[in-house]
Amino acid sequence: MSKKFTVTPWKVEGDIDYNRLIKEFGTEPLTDELLARLRRNAGGELHHFLRRKIFFSHRDLKWLLDEYEKGNKFYLYTGRGPSGNTHIGHLIPWIFTKWLQDRFDAELWFQLTDDEKFLFNEKLTMEETNRMAYENALDIIALGFRQGKTFIFSDLDYSKTLYRQALKVAKKLTVSTAKAVFGFKDSDNVGEVFFTSVQSVPAFLPSVLKGRNVPCLIPYAIDQDAHFRVTRDITPKLGYYKPAAIHCRFLPPLTGPGGKMSASVAETAVYTTDPPETVERKIRKYAFSGGRDTISEHRKKGGNPDVDVSYQWLTFFEENDEKLKKIHDDYVSGALLTGELKQILIDKLTAFLKRHQENREKARKVLDRFVLKD
Repeated sequence: MSKKFTVTPWKVEGDIDYNRLIKEFGTEPLTDELLARLRRNAGGELHHFLRRKIFFSHRDLKWLLDEYEKGNKFYLYTGRGPSGNTHIGHLIPWIFTKWLQDRFDAELWFQLTDDEKFLFNEKLTMEETNRMAYENALDIIALGFRQGKTFIFSDLDYSKTLYRQALKVAKKLTVSTAKAVFGFKDSDNVGEVFFTSVQSVPAFLPSVLKGRNVPCLIPYAIDQDAHFRVTRDITPKLGYYKPAAIHCRFLPPLTGPGGKMSASVAETAVYTTDPPETVERKIRKYAFSGGRDTISEHRKKGGNPDVDVSYQWLTFFEENDEKLKKIHDDYVSGALLTGELKQILIDKLTAFLKRHQENREKARKVLDRFVLKD
């Protein structure tokens, strides 16, 4: 019996079958051969997100590495639809993007789609989405992206540059294609249909500005793939390379192993600004357990790390493979109790967020050095 799940740019629900998504979206799996090439070009090491297949799928990564090995360096593009709270699930593609920047000495173009949030959310004003964009930018800078190599821009405040290029995309994008790909209805506003033209621009903008074709790699969660399928169809018509892409799985919500975390549902998420006591309360209260009903039963039969959210989160945040394997094996054997597993995660996230929040406050002083405006 096939699993029912939904993965779109605006909705992710259910127990996601990532192998099925590869087939349905027409992407390619990250093979051991491709990972070996990445390791070689990245200086002999792989990020744990790659080792654990958290990044699991790609488009044209082989071509990108071919170009890189010829000396044609690529740049990185990713983004964020700003909201009031950045949660740790949002950080996953950015943490990996930071690793790529460091290993490949790559520029990063980071798009804050405050226009998208305004168009798709009736309750938000343009001023609110613009303000939230710059709050969210602090989380990006806090991860350690390099000044001079990192260009962050709000669509609203970089609109003169973006709009000229978006028009070129829009001229090649039909309403029927937008409806087919995104499911737009006649009742949707015109801006929603136009927005994907704006989101396409950073996939070739550095080529425009540099006056030569520059390969682009976009790391993102797989739910955003629809936008870039359209982008990849149109960029060659404008004379630019198709952007390559690399896709990650979702950090599951606290409340269960299916779907993805939501910034608007507090009990599913840990926010980057949460204090330690809030992190502990959320994990202890809401983190879905793979343990048994009683301690004696757990000691005898062990827990199930495949559904235990605390363990699943540690696969993202515990970098040491040996430590993670011991946690896994101890939980399966029953030597490690659910409460103890939750404490390991609490300690890990508390330490991570302490550093992140310190860096986030420092980022306020250097924000202008990263931001592009017309």
